[in-house]
Amino acid sequence: METSFFILAIVIFLALAFDFINGFHDTANAIATSVSTRALKPRVAILMAAAMNFLGAMLFTGVAKTIGGSIADPTTLDNGIEIVIATLLAAIIWNLVTWWFGIPSSSSHALIGALTGAVLVGAGSDKVKWSGFIEILEVLILSPLIAFAIGYVFMTVLKWIFANRSPHTVNKGFRTMQIVTAAVQSFTHGTNDAQKAMGIITFALVTSGNLDVLEVPMWVKIAAATSMALGTSIGGWKIIKTMGTKIFKIEPINGFAADMSGAAVIMTATVLHMPVSTTHAITSALLGVGSAKRFSEVKWSLAGRIVITWFITIPISGLLAGVIFKILF
Repeated sequence: METSFFILAIVIFLALAFDFINGFHDTANAIATSVSTRALKPRVAILMAAAMNFLGAMLFTGVAKTIGGSIADPTTLDNGIEIVIATLLAAIIWNLVTWWFGIPSSSSHALIGALTGAVLVGAGSDKVKWSGFIEILEVLILSPLIAFAIGYVFMTVLKWIFANRSPHTVNKGFRTMQIVTAAVQSFTHGTNDAQKAMGIITFALVTSGNLDVLEVPMWVKIAAATSMALGTSIGGWKIIKTMGTKIFKIEPINGFAADMSGAAVIMTATVLHMPVSTTHAITSALLGVGSAKRFSEVKWSLAGRIVITWFITIPISGLLAGVIFKILF
């Protein structure tokens, strides 16, 4: 079904707005530990994260294709544009709510849940590719568990290696290394998260008849990467505070271990063309590292609140998208 340029422009604007919000919402994933240990000054950390996010976003498209075709087939939807609008509005609203309360929730969960809910209400359950939804859901559930385990093991090994070294000397060295890990974490964030907006824009272009195949155009890559980088440059200070100071007292060696563990999980998922939550990966890695450092130091009540938000994001964003679709269309 052909769609007017004006309606398509609205969809692209909303997708880039989601990407922009994702940028400042998830900035903490890359730089919270390096800022909290004073390895990097906040403004320097944010600008570096923005640059590395842009670079990562430009180099990969596999996750975008998964987002664009695994939940529903855009070529079979007569009202695909309306579904995308409801999806993006719901995901944006949930991201802003969790950002306001300083909760590091998942933009990925919000988008996946919203798209599923919008397709379910707008086109019917037979239009939802449940096998694709379940496959993505499995990865979203497993990735934080894997990140926790890697973080725990990595920190345990580091403790054993540096057990007889001066804490001051160890932390001084790792504070410098955190500059590198913050850059790596930012790069991997861009390789996965920015592609979600690329995927939804490509979905809209296909379902509107403006694109024949599910391939991400270069202008979409540039627009999404730029939007993500601009959002990152603003910074999500509330979530940075939660991630960097409220889970446990982070030392440079802990920040290094958490960043490398989270980045390893995210990059693996990107190579496998699977969307994961960068929020889940780095937060779970941080919890694993904190547990290895000293289990009693982790503020498990806060961790529990974060985990609850993870579990409710998909159903709430799906319900919200369905309600928005009903109201608007």
